[in-house]
Amino acid sequence: MKAVFIVFNQANTERVEYMLDRLEIRGFTWWENVKGRGSETGEPRMGTHTWPEMNSAVVTIVSDEKVQVLLEKIKKLDEVNKEVGVKAFVWEISQMV
Repeated sequence: MKAVFIVFNQANTERVEYMLDRLEIRGFTWWENVKGRGSETGEPRMGTHTWPEMNSAVVTIVSDEKVQVLLEKIKKLDEVNKEVGVKAFVWEISQMV
């Protein structure tokens, strides 16, 4: 099992929801109004007058088989509009209860 943490501009909310539904990823935890800045070229998302946009984030635990498919969909979404932005990070899950 893997944890996939996805951070995305709120403009991508419907696309991320659709992607999770299409991949039949039912379980997730979602955070709205996440502040941050991309590590390389990303613009700040701070919800301020200067940087008004905001991010959201979602974490889901998926089988190893779904990870690559999910990452490919996320990469395609990012390539559609680099300025809006979406990133994903994967962690190994050693135990769950």
